[in-house]
Amino acid sequence: MHMADALLSPGVSGVMTAASVGAMAYACAKMKGSDGPGAGENNVPVMGVMGAFVFAAQMINFTIPATGSSGHIGGGILLAAMLGPYASLLTIAAVLIIQCLFFADGGLLALGCNIFNMGVYACFVAYPLIFKPMTRSGASPGRITAAAVVSVVVGLQLGAFSVVLQTLLSGVTELPFGTFVLLMQPIHLAIGAVEGLITAAVLCFVYQARPSLLDFYTGEKSNAKKSALSFGNTLAVLLVMAALIGGGLSLFASAYPDGLEWSMEHTAGTAELEREGGAYESAATIQEATAFMPDYGFKSAGDEGSALGTSTAGIVGGALTLALACASGALVSAFKKHGKDG
Repeated sequence: MHMADALLSPGVSGVMTAASVGAMAYACAKMKGSDGPGAGENNVPVMGVMGAFVFAAQMINFTIPATGSSGHIGGGILLAAMLGPYASLLTIAAVLIIQCLFFADGGLLALGCNIFNMGVYACFVAYPLIFKPMTRSGASPGRITAAAVVSVVVGLQLGAFSVVLQTLLSGVTELPFGTFVLLMQPIHLAIGAVEGLITAAVLCFVYQARPSLLDFYTGEKSNAKKSALSFGNTLAVLLVMAALIGGGLSLFASAYPDGLEWSMEHTAGTAELEREGGAYESAATIQEATAFMPDYGFKSAGDEGSALGTSTAGIVGGALTLALACASGALVSAFKKHGKDG
């Protein structure tokens, strides 16, 4: 559900960028001022590994049967369930920033919208208001699965509806509200159901391997689970999974358009709208200069791409995301320590 710049006016882009920056600043402040989830030093490597995992997982579009469409995970609920709402927002922002700048996935002007639609709703709304209450009375594979599916669906529905509103406020006449919303909501309902099951599968693995890694796990003495794996080994498994997904399974991604592109094609007859203006040209120029592997492939490979290019993009992108997410967490941790020492 990565929006392109042509779907937004500069005004809407500016407002949504300010909203996302504000949300990330709030997340940093809450991490700095809390000793709970999202504040500890141990969360720094978790932010990096899970950021790399989500980056890789987003490269795999899964087919939605009988629609001619596909979808990929957003990852917000998965990250929030492991990191808490604040560190997870910074991590999903790191994923989207790397995708935008180095792989030209999602527009530069649209980056604020993409962070808000895919991050803020999942981390600040769906997770604390739906997922966490559903698991508060005790975690189990069944509860985790139900909570993951419901919260992912709600978060994705909110994000999809926001895309429609943002295009409406931007004056994109090619995408009339009524038709666009009637296509966006059902297709993202189906995508959300699949993502919810994928999210549940990963969380159930962590629950069995290292339940203390989960933000929602309370560890009551009466039913406390023993860890099957150490902290380091659990992260190592997740990191290997990220490498295998990004470097191998990404080659088998569905060729069908994703939910947003599919909705645009059925509404406007095309998934590639164009807008003219200095802001759009400047954003395109910046992305062209920074994106060394546009569309997750080598520039020399052309539009067809190559298997080697896709695999390389998955590995390199995961590594860059890991580094940026870790740097974000470490920076907040350093400020926290400085504040305590001061």
